[in-house]
Amino acid sequence: MNGEKGRPRGGGGTAGPTARRARRVRMTGKERREQLLDIGRTLFAERGFEGTSVEEIAHKAGVSKPVVYEHFGGKEGLYAVVVDREMQTLLDLVTGALTGGHPRELLEQAAFALLDYIEQSTDGFRILVRDSPVAQSTGTFASLISDIATKVEDILGREFKQRGFDTELASLYAQALVGMVALTGQWWLDVRHPRKSEVVAHLVNLSWNGLSGLEAAPRLIGHRRS
Repeated sequence: MNGEKGRPRGGGGTAGPTARRARRVRMTGKERREQLLDIGRTLFAERGFEGTSVEEIAHKAGVSKPVVYEHFGGKEGLYAVVVDREMQTLLDLVTGALTGGHPRELLEQAAFALLDYIEQSTDGFRILVRDSPVAQSTGTFASLISDIATKVEDILGREFKQRGFDTELASLYAQALVGMVALTGQWWLDVRHPRKSEVVAHLVNLSWNGLSGLEAAPRLIGHRRS
């Protein structure tokens, strides 16, 4: 009787497997999707598309492989959503930065927006600049740069018109300017020196002073003509 009386009810003080499962909060479909996206984003940044497996994504999320397939149809679908989100985030940052002011200040704002993204979303940027077999369906970093260049083209077009330059060439110069900042950004991602404001100042120095001395009809000085 004494043994019966002193024994804790409910199977003892240690919760069994059933009790532990009951206490575990079940994720909603939306929460699970976001969790898988976060895990996939980290793995794709570290290892690339080919180096990441559905098995590892599922393991880190604590789910079975079919759950990943249920939400995204496979690794390709998950990767596509990650890339689309990163592209939209960067494009929104650059577009939102071009808020007016002197054209030189607009160049500064665009350069800062790209470097801000690299600094704050390093994983996302590493994903964007990697090549992948599903790039054709998700877009590429080159296509993103082209989208950003379109925004800059409007600014250059107005400047070209005021100076009497051929406005159709604004797209060429926009691609060149944005490409210069993007490639410098890739380099700065690894070295992180000099500090961001200095990088922007030098980029704008090169581009703006180049534009200030722009020739309406540039000529080649070498012998080659084609």
